[in-house]
Amino acid sequence: MTVSVRVAGVGMGKFSTPRKSAPYDQIAEEAIRAALVDADLSLTDINQVYAGYVYGDSTSGQNSLYRVGMTGVPVVNVNNNCASGSSALWLARQAVASGAAECVLAFGFEQMQPGALGSHWADRPSPFDRLNAVADAVQAAPAEVPIAARHFGGAGLAYMEKYGAAPEMFAKVSVKARKHAAQNPHAVFREPVTEAEVLNSPHLYGPLTRLQACPPTCGAAAAVVCSAEFAARRGLAASVEITAQSTTTDQPGSFDPPDMLSLVGYDMTARAARQVYEEAGIGPEDIPVVELHDCFTTNEVISYEALGLTPEGSAEKFIADGDNTYGGRTVVNPSGGLLSKGHPLGATGLAQCAELTWQLRGQAGARQVAGAAVALQHNLGLGGACVVSLYRRVR
Repeated sequence: MTVSVRVAGVGMGKFSTPRKSAPYDQIAEEAIRAALVDADLSLTDINQVYAGYVYGDSTSGQNSLYRVGMTGVPVVNVNNNCASGSSALWLARQAVASGAAECVLAFGFEQMQPGALGSHWADRPSPFDRLNAVADAVQAAPAEVPIAARHFGGAGLAYMEKYGAAPEMFAKVSVKARKHAAQNPHAVFREPVTEAEVLNSPHLYGPLTRLQACPPTCGAAAAVVCSAEFAARRGLAASVEITAQSTTTDQPGSFDPPDMLSLVGYDMTARAARQVYEEAGIGPEDIPVVELHDCFTTNEVISYEALGLTPEGSAEKFIADGDNTYGGRTVVNPSGGLLSKGHPLGATGLAQCAELTWQLRGQAGARQVAGAAVALQHNLGLGGACVVSLYRRVR
C-alpha cells in the first residue's frame, strides 16, 4: 500500500455493566461525536462508514450514525464476533489506502446482556459446532461450562500440560490488569486484586476462575482514519499512522490435529503477526506497548507467544520477570485490557485503537508508556478472525 493512513481522531466513553448502560445507539453516538471532535472534523467530511457489532439487528450501525447526522454516505455493518471492531477498522484503512476514500469513520458498539455469552440462534447450524467438536474430542468439559470458558480454559490446561506451567501464572495476569486499570478512567473494574483473591474466586474451567474472565460490559469506541494528504490539506495533526495491518482466518490446522491452543486462535494470531512485522519492517522486540485480546488470562498468556513477544513456552518467566508491565520489556494492556475495562464485543477493537493512539500521542496520563513510538494491537474472534495492527508515531 502506498498511501499513508493516519488516525485523525479517536473517541470512546466509559464502559459500564449492562444494568447501568444507556442503549447502544446513544453510547455509539457519544463515541462518534468524540472521535469527530478529536479529529477536528464534521460528519460531512466522512466518505464511508464501517460499524462493528455482534448482538444487534441489521442496520444498527445506521441507526446509531443517524443520531449524529444523515449524509447519505455508505454505511457497512460488520459482524466478525469479538474482532468486529478491528475488522471495521481494517476495512476503513483499506478504503483509504486504496484511494477509494480520503476520510473514513469506523466505530464499534455493544449493548450486552448480563451473564456468559451464548447463542441467540438455536434453530440453525452454529459457527461454533466445529470448535465444540474438537474441544469435546480433546477434553470433554462438563456441559454446564459456558462455551467461551470451555475453550479458553481448555487452552489453559493444554498450555500447562505442554510446558509445565503453574496456574498461579495466569492469576498474575489478572493482578497486573487491575493494577493498570487503576490509572484508566474508562475501565469498569479498577480496584486492585491479589493473587490469592484471583485464585479463590469461583472456579470456571481448567485454570480459570471468575476473576480471570472478562466481564460482559456495554460500550462504544470510534476512530476517524484519513490519508496523509487529506490530513496535510486540512491542517490536521494526525500524528499516528497505521503502518501495517493483517486480518487472518482459520486454516485446517486450527482443527486437525485437535489442539486447544490452535483452536482458540494461536495459529491465526501468529500468521497475522508475522505478516504485520514483515510489512512494517520491524520485529516484536521493537514493540514497547501492546493492547492484546485478554478475554481470559489464558488467552493473554497464549498471545504473548503467538505475537512473538516471548519465545514459545517462556510466558511464565516473561510474567515472573515483570516483562509484561511498566519497567519491563513490553507494557501489555496499559488500559487494563478486557479483564478490567470490560469486553463490549463490537467496541473492543476500536477501544484498543483509541488507547494506542493516546499512547503514541503522549496523552495517556498516568498510564503513559514513556517514549512509545510504535504500538501493536491484537483483536481475536473465534469462528474465526484475528486482526493485528501496528501503529507508528509520525510527524
